[in-house]
Amino acid sequence: MGLTLILSLAGCALLILTIWIATVTMPFRALAGFFPQDVQERLKPRLDAQKMTGKRIAGMVLTVLLLLGYVLLFVTGGIDGLHHGFRFGQFFLRFFIMTAVIKLFDIVCLDYILLTKTQFFQHYLPETAGCAGWKQFGYNRKQQLRQCISLPVFSLIGALIFSRL
Repeated sequence: MGLTLILSLAGCALLILTIWIATVTMPFRALAGFFPQDVQERLKPRLDAQKMTGKRIAGMVLTVLLLLGYVLLFVTGGIDGLHHGFRFGQFFLRFFIMTAVIKLFDIVCLDYILLTKTQFFQHYLPETAGCAGWKQFGYNRKQQLRQCISLPVFSLIGALIFSRL
């Protein structure tokens, strides 16, 4: 259980780093799609004028590395489970706890606190200052709901893979 919590917290740290890197470098235009609609509109001129720069390329590389870090977290949890003789249910529980902690952190700390209570995004994206979307907690309910529903599915898949090794 200790490693599960450590991996979960590492996943939360990776999530913070991913959001920070993506906000600072805006490596992919599609990332703006995660923002509220009025913020997306205000970012449109910046995104339209965006050129491939060293900053964007570094952002792309770092974002890919951080996403690989997520995969590594689950592989580490799976390999540790193999060494400890985990069965399907134990793998499922580990992966579900990890994904649930990261998603809860995402909703509470990032979507609620970072988005609505701080000026984090406006600091890096000043043209979005004053957008009402920054105060609308829950603007992405459907997306969050889909992700919450997918957590047990991904945990199940991970448990199936590692329990068959």
